[in-house]
Amino acid sequence: MNDLSKKISKLRKGKGYSQEEFAKLIGLSRSSLAQLELGNRQIKYFEIDKISKKLGVSMNELSGKESNIVQGEIKEKKNKNADIRISIPQLNRKKFENVLLYILEKCAGKPNVDETVLYKLLYFSDFNYYELYEEQLTGAAYRRLPRGPVPYKIENIINDLVEAGKIKVLKTEYFRYPQIRYIPLVKADLTNLKASEKEVIDNVIDSLSDMSAKGITEYSHNDIPWKSTQEEEVIDYELVFYRSVPYSQRIYMEEAGDDI
Repeated sequence: MNDLSKKISKLRKGKGYSQEEFAKLIGLSRSSLAQLELGNRQIKYFEIDKISKKLGVSMNELSGKESNIVQGEIKEKKNKNADIRISIPQLNRKKFENVLLYILEKCAGKPNVDETVLYKLLYFSDFNYYELYEEQLTGAAYRRLPRGPVPYKIENIINDLVEAGKIKVLKTEYFRYPQIRYIPLVKADLTNLKASEKEVIDNVIDSLSDMSAKGITEYSHNDIPWKSTQEEEVIDYELVFYRSVPYSQRIYMEEAGDDI
């Protein structure tokens, strides 16, 4: 627990608010507030603005010099003098291609796994990993589109993989609906993939790869990052910390008492 999280917890209790009451006032889930007060969750600029107003103190008074405030776009950066994390996903193209190839190796034989299912498996791999480890897996940006999250400029990556002879495109039908599938022609290079990264990808494959395109699309539509993003906008990775069951990958102490 850092100084800022301690101060928020102390002031909240001093005002007589329970965690549940105060979370509603500032527009957070109780689990997110609990993690914030434990110092396990980064605090954004707009959040500290709301918190300070509800607690009746200024932002400067609340945050001081050692606060963890993230303003504007998320970027990833470590500052030697302060624990400030600022983030912009940066695509590791080679890693993304190999994660895509790995998912295809494991799933391409399943008749339901078309491009829609593939894109969602990539999305949940990236966002689940970020929630668990607060680090980028592939660094891919995803846009909110009508059929769920889609990797940014995925068409260019697919075309390059086809031209390089690493995958082939198969146009077919699944239950009388047109379907585009990708078949891997080479094995994925997992040399630079950490064990924790592979574990997250495997868990996503095990839990979601049997869903139909319609089923996994509807499932993605109920994930907070997608729900909280405007149409065609890039989805903010930080939104994973607002997730609830069954999407959340962490235990956020939903039932934690007010003596935290």
